[in-house]
Amino acid sequence: MVRADVSARSLNFFTVGECADVSMTSANSGSTQAEVALGPARARGPSCCPASFLALERLRAGQGALSPVWAMRWACSNKCSQPTRQRRSAELSNRKMGDHQAKSETASLIEHRAYARVGLLGNPSDVYFGRTISFSLGNFWATVCLQPSDDLVIQPHPIHDLVVFKSLDHLVNRLDSEGYYGGVRLLMAICKVFLDYCKENEIQLEARNFTLSYDTNIPRQTGLSGSSAIVCATLSCLLDFYKVRHLIKVEVRPGLVLSAEKQLGIVAGLQDRVAQEFDKEHVDTSGHGIYTPMDVSLLPPLHLVYAENPSDSGRLAFHFVHSTVRQRWLNGDEFIISSMTEVANIALEGRTALLEKDYTKLAALMNRNFDFRRSMFGDDALGALNIEMVEVARSVGAASKFTGSGGL
Repeated sequence: MVRADVSARSLNFFTVGECADVSMTSANSGSTQAEVALGPARARGPSCCPASFLALERLRAGQGALSPVWAMRWACSNKCSQPTRQRRSAELSNRKMGDHQAKSETASLIEHRAYARVGLLGNPSDVYFGRTISFSLGNFWATVCLQPSDDLVIQPHPIHDLVVFKSLDHLVNRLDSEGYYGGVRLLMAICKVFLDYCKENEIQLEARNFTLSYDTNIPRQTGLSGSSAIVCATLSCLLDFYKVRHLIKVEVRPGLVLSAEKQLGIVAGLQDRVAQEFDKEHVDTSGHGIYTPMDVSLLPPLHLVYAENPSDSGRLAFHFVHSTVRQRWLNGDEFIISSMTEVANIALEGRTALLEKDYTKLAALMNRNFDFRRSMFGDDALGALNIEMVEVARSVGAASKFTGSGGL
């Protein structure tokens, strides 16, 4: 179990229209999960889906908000995926080699960084045309590098895409702890979605090839939007490499990231990719939402608790339950529809609470958010240890909720 003080980079409010309306059958299925609480993170096991939770301290008399932190950044935009001019290793290589060829190669290197995401309130209603408040997390990020090359190469990560093992036991243990999938499929998927979009919109791309590589320190399967961060950073690299950033609007990019994940069967909502307001009619006509940033200094002190080695079996179990809840929503299940509406309203109330710095109200809303999720998904899906950590947090006066959906 790991606990970290939250370093928020941006805070965003978004609405997805009327979640009681089930006519929009093309809605995304599931949003990442998170928990606000103080207590133990989840242990490995098939019934434990989320691997992280967020904690809001019990407020003391006279306690104020967090001091302002880093500048606000938007997910999947110029400001959220942070570029660097060149990697440190390339700089050192240049200093040693001192030749024009090395300088030319590093000058053409493109690198972007995208940060982890925490769902503060309203999730998973972003999947059901509801509302959410989320923020990007400066503690963790994914980095993608693009280098021009003769052939198009997707480089596997030496850890996350391991294909060489010491023994059969090593392979099986690796699968039990890390699952079957790394990041290569994410890079490939966004490349396909990017090209398809450019063709559909008659955006001409120069005939050039490249090599993509990635790295990430976002804890896996913890509901911190680790997959989305990799895809988001990759998309930013492609936009710069082909010089088409001005042709693909910021509002469109989250949908491209989501499309790439959907092709891989990853259950997610748009809050992972950007903080926005999703008006149903606006989504129908434009395919994206209206983005509403908030002042990050409105956040109170928060803590993130997560398990370092979550089980892939828990992720698969929760994926099934998430899909079942979505199908019930599509079928017009009154309980699911009304509950999602209430969860969406929690985000709306939370926005007011943040603006007024009413953290007592915010804490109550966090707890309500979890209670609604628990009633919809059930204890078996959430896992006994996850429920226990919420109860531990509440026993000491803290509020708690899941950060996302445990890496779905």
